[in-house]
Amino acid sequence: IGVLAGFAAIGIRFLIEEISALSFAGDGTLLDNIINTPWYITILVPVIGAAIVGPLIYFLAPEAKGHGVPEVMQAILLKGGKIRPRVAIVKALASAITIGTGGSVGREGPIIQIGSSLGSTVGQFFKIPSKRLKTLVGCGAAAGIAAAFNAPIAGALFAVEIILMDFAVAQFSPIVISAVMATVISHSFEGNLATFNVPPY
Repeated sequence: IGVLAGFAAIGIRFLIEEISALSFAGDGTLLDNIINTPWYITILVPVIGAAIVGPLIYFLAPEAKGHGVPEVMQAILLKGGKIRPRVAIVKALASAITIGTGGSVGREGPIIQIGSSLGSTVGQFFKIPSKRLKTLVGCGAAAGIAAAFNAPIAGALFAVEIILMDFAVAQFSPIVISAVMATVISHSFEGNLATFNVPPY
């Protein structure tokens, strides 16, 4: 699950960059390209993105709408951790298109839902009981955060505190392993860089 979520985080980042480059073409940074884009294109591009994302979610995976974290918590509490496999693909595409075309959303919610969906899919494939399936959903959420933001400890703690609401050692150990594996995959492709650089004061 850690390896899969690690590759998913790399994939969604790549998709966002490619869609951004396509939406706001130019030779400068993304911000420079947006500034130099005619005003009507700056308005039109997010509208086109929304027009693609709306039907994509509505027809293929309605549970992929929203922030991502509440939907994962709902799956844990009400569905025994079961999330349909297609949610990962639809959420990745919808989020990449939304962010890439200038939608005001972030990567953290989508990558949590994508990782959780991968964890749930692996668990369902191996017919894991419901209690352990929830742990695998937590593994996916932790791995997603760890890989997307180079933050394995934050990913693991987020999963046990927010997603599972349980600090049991039996659940914490696989979640830490999953987060570390996702970070290793992320480092292999993107290096050991801080996602957010705090400027010196």
